[in-house]
Amino acid sequence: MDALIHTSLFSILISLIAFEAGLFLYKKTKLSIFNPLLISIIIVIFILKGLNITLNQYNAGGQFISFFLGPSTVILAVPLYKKIDLLKKNIVPILLGISIGSIFGMLSIAAMCHIFKLPNMIDLSLLPKSVTTPIGQSVSKQIGGIPAVTVAAIVLTGVFGSIIGPLVFKLFRIKDPVAMGIAMGTSSHAIGTTKAIEIGETQGAMSSLSIGVAGLITVIVAPIIVKILSLIL
Repeated sequence: MDALIHTSLFSILISLIAFEAGLFLYKKTKLSIFNPLLISIIIVIFILKGLNITLNQYNAGGQFISFFLGPSTVILAVPLYKKIDLLKKNIVPILLGISIGSIFGMLSIAAMCHIFKLPNMIDLSLLPKSVTTPIGQSVSKQIGGIPAVTVAAIVLTGVFGSIIGPLVFKLFRIKDPVAMGIAMGTSSHAIGTTKAIEIGETQGAMSSLSIGVAGLITVIVAPIIVKILSLIL
């Protein structure tokens, strides 16, 4: 068993099985709370705890899966390409909306952390919560946060956004597909984009765009916010 645990194949195998189990549960229930990524994380944690496998042992194969996180996001450009004409017609309001959403998202996190008097390390870790995992981890390292905490925040943000997003659209009667897509992608990154694609093709395309733009803005603005906060607080 020890020899098996230390192999990369074992880590990859349990990751794939856990995700497939989560995907099966989501398809059966159609409930956003049963997001495949969230369910697979829970399953993997139970397996690691049950078999007394350390994180370093798991990462022997898990790191190969993490490597493909970045390249896999490229596929999100496909729905955007199909709506390129719509993007050209609304380029200014779209970019403005994403920029404001990203910046105020980070400022709101900083404000909440200050109100609840959370440790500075947690504040820095939560700042890049609304971008994809590869970008969030990099930003977290750059500004002095804890990447593991950032990843957890990113997953929870995405799942929560995919659940609450459609409810917010109904509550405030938001029907514009461009606005819906920008809101989902800017606040809930790839997980929210998955939900946006389910809602409609235009929503998915705009959400895909938002992921890239929001990530770029976060990389640039997050360190600036940290410096400003260090001077004020």
